[in-house]
Amino acid sequence: MRPSFAAMTTDSAPEGIPAATIIIFRNAPDDGAPEVLMTVRSRNMTFAGGMAVFPGGRVDPADFELGEAVAAAHGLAPDEAAHQIAAVRETLEETGLALGLSGEINAASADAARKMLAEWGALAPVLEAFGWQLDLAQITPFARWFPKNEAIARVYDTRFYLANLGTGAVDVSIDHAENTHLFWTTAQGALDAAARGDIKLIFPTRRNLERLALFASFAEAKAQAEAIPVRTIMPQVVEQDGKPWLTILSDAGYPVTGELLETVARG
Repeated sequence: MRPSFAAMTTDSAPEGIPAATIIIFRNAPDDGAPEVLMTVRSRNMTFAGGMAVFPGGRVDPADFELGEAVAAAHGLAPDEAAHQIAAVRETLEETGLALGLSGEINAASADAARKMLAEWGALAPVLEAFGWQLDLAQITPFARWFPKNEAIARVYDTRFYLANLGTGAVDVSIDHAENTHLFWTTAQGALDAAARGDIKLIFPTRRNLERLALFASFAEAKAQAEAIPVRTIMPQVVEQDGKPWLTILSDAGYPVTGELLETVARG
């Protein structure tokens, strides 16, 4: 049985809006640090408008329905299966990449499936129409973030996953609805771009990029993800040297565990 959040999460969190995202790796063209796929969200979006994030979104009722049906076959709890299905669906919707799936998949069929998904809004009929199967073994649980804030009505409880394309010889394109730009970058490259003001990062994305920058390959990232139990990260404000800091767990694999509250970008 594959590990899942249901098995690995050691602390529970109050209910938030369930969401899922995949950090997609590809080999760098120059054999350097691996690259990850990021998207810039439309400024019109309620959450993280204008921010650079990883592809993903909320878990829909149809994801929970399909998760309930297939969970046992994948060795997962139904709730965890639903989140992984949402990550697969959102990736296809937002980027055109068919990850976490198996069958006769090529550029043409992935494009057709993406169009069908936009029409139907659910993954199950797409799988049936194209004769595809879920291959959730392609997805590795990485983190869970729930930046709970009583002053904010829409708070997302987001599970992060890792997946690997291997080759970079694939086409991606924006969905023209939620996103304005897709780009490949190293984790450090994204942090450098944020330092220059080229992109904007919310607190969870910045911390995840700092963690990803530790890895020289997808294999290293996956090994750490499998070695450190996934716990729900709920940032807390603490006072240090007379100033408020936003901090996270110190034992969840993150090299930077705090930031001055006044410098934190909010979604």
